Amino acid sequence: MLLAVVDASVVVKWFVEEENSSKAIEIRDKYVNAELKLIAPEILLFEVLNALFYKKLFSETEMKSVCEALQAYSIELYPLEGDYCYKTIEIAFKNRITIYDAAYVALAVEKDAFVYTADERLKNMLAEEYKRYVKILKEIW
Repeated sequence: MLLAVVDASVVVKWFVEEENSSKAIEIRDKYVNAELKLIAPEILLFEVLNALFYKKLFSETEMKSVCEALQAYSIELYPLEGDYCYKTIEIAFKNRITIYDAAYVALAVEKDAFVYTADERLKNMLAEEYKRYVKILKEIW
C-alpha cells in the first residue's frame, strides 16, 4: 500500500470547495478505501481547524463536527521528537521554510514517502534533494 504524508492544505479541501478539491477528495477516498495510507505531523489537526476557522465558513457547532470528522479519519499522527525533530530543524534551516512546513517534508523523508500538498510555494522553496518528496495536487494522478 502506498504511504503518503498529507498536509493541511489538502485536508482543508475535504471540507471546502477550492481549486483542486477533487484531487484532495480522491486522496481521501483512496485512504478511506484502504488503497493509500496517510500519515502527518501532530500539527495537522491544529492547522486544518485554524485554516477553516479563519475562512469563517463554519459555525462553532459545525467546527466541532469537523473536529470529530478529522478524529474519525484516524490519520496516523507523529509527534515531533528524536530524529524526526532533528530532520525537521535541518530541513527548515537548509530551505528557509517554517518548522511547520519542514515537519511535513521531514516526515516524508524519514518514511520515504511523498508529501501531498496544494502549496506550490513550498515545493518551489525546497532544495532539489527535497523536491522529489513533494507532490502538488495538480501533479497527482
